[in-house]
Amino acid sequence: MSISLAKGVWCSLQGNITRWTRSSSKDAFKKFRGRSFCIAKEEMLLVYEYVQSKSLDTFTFGDSINERINWEQRYKIIQGVARGLLYLHEDSTVRIIHRDLKASNILLDEISDFGVARLLARDHTESKTTRVVGTFGYMAPEYAIQGNVSTKADVFSFGVLVLEIVSGRSNISFYDPTNVENLLSYAWQCWKSSTVTKLIDPSISENCPIHEVLRCIHIGLLCVQEYPVNRPQMSSVF
Repeated sequence: MSISLAKGVWCSLQGNITRWTRSSSKDAFKKFRGRSFCIAKEEMLLVYEYVQSKSLDTFTFGDSINERINWEQRYKIIQGVARGLLYLHEDSTVRIIHRDLKASNILLDEISDFGVARLLARDHTESKTTRVVGTFGYMAPEYAIQGNVSTKADVFSFGVLVLEIVSGRSNISFYDPTNVENLLSYAWQCWKSSTVTKLIDPSISENCPIHEVLRCIHIGLLCVQEYPVNRPQMSSVF
């Protein structure tokens, strides 16, 4: 079996181990036990099963049009990520908030990088932190600015991811000649001007069920609303 090795600081290593072992899902626990870890002097390693399909960003933002995945594959990935987040938020023994959901952390077929995840008791949905971690461009505003950690912060990141998958464009490196600030601003502009089809990746625009794509765009926009209270829970997304 091929494996990949990743170096990391102790807190990240410990975080990954803790989050997997505290999961109530037998399948998730077995998945963790299929990996190994090593602590030797200053060297700390987590051993993951090699994921041959690479990460989502490779097939969504790749320069070659031939590397990009079709709509059917994109839709299945959106559904899979939604199911994964739903498990973390509502089906685990402890509530897990990922805090760094992004295309490069979607290893086909699993969600990776739990080193910065936050654990909450089942009866809690939010907390506060002075250590904001994650990736700008995916962070919810209340988390990036005030350190408010909640399931709705993950929902915001999911919304960004959905809009990236539909458009084939990264929110982080977004550029538009009309000087729109970022992908989210562009998506809202298209929605409000009833030109939302402009948002769709040209490589899939002619071979996709438009109603399905528009539904995903709508879901993405609902998820990236400014105020957490207006965003849906993952249980109502799909």
